[in-house]
Amino acid sequence: MLQLAEIFYSVQGEGTWTGTPAVFVRLAGCNLSCSFCDTDYSLKFFASTAEVVVRVRAEGGACPMVILTGGEPLAQRETRALIDALRADGRRVHIESNGTIPTDLPDDVWLTVSPKERLAPEMARRANEAKLIVDGRVPEEWLGAFAESTPLFLQPEGNKPSNVELAVEAAKRDPRRLRLSLQTHKFIGVR
Repeated sequence: MLQLAEIFYSVQGEGTWTGTPAVFVRLAGCNLSCSFCDTDYSLKFFASTAEVVVRVRAEGGACPMVILTGGEPLAQRETRALIDALRADGRRVHIESNGTIPTDLPDDVWLTVSPKERLAPEMARRANEAKLIVDGRVPEEWLGAFAESTPLFLQPEGNKPSNVELAVEAAKRDPRRLRLSLQTHKFIGVR
């Protein structure tokens, strides 16, 4: 059984896929305890992989994109079975991870890594994009962990003006490597 916080249909508000409709499957729990975390990933219900697929269909209909997020979605043993079940249902699976749990993922699964305290090198190598949280400073210690071809998004914590300013200035200093990603969903008032 999977431990879940919520399943809902919305639009991706961050990174490469900003503005794209997606069904979000928020798995409960996290292996980190970040002071700036703005997400309620506490356990709300249990469901089997088959039940989650049914909920994804009910929430998003034919929407092809499903985002597994958390907390840390790769912390649960059954997440791989969920990935396989969603792919078998014709869904394009995206995962938002902190990158601490080395996991072998199918090539067609999109992986967003947002490092915090530590980072597994193999997850950095596998990442399709990285989201670096700017909270009073730009976390430049993570820049070298990702391939030059991996898009690196600077995301100002809480969309706070001081963090936005830091992110914009860093992106302007390194325009070939860094991009700004605001939490668009928060600006437009959706989850």
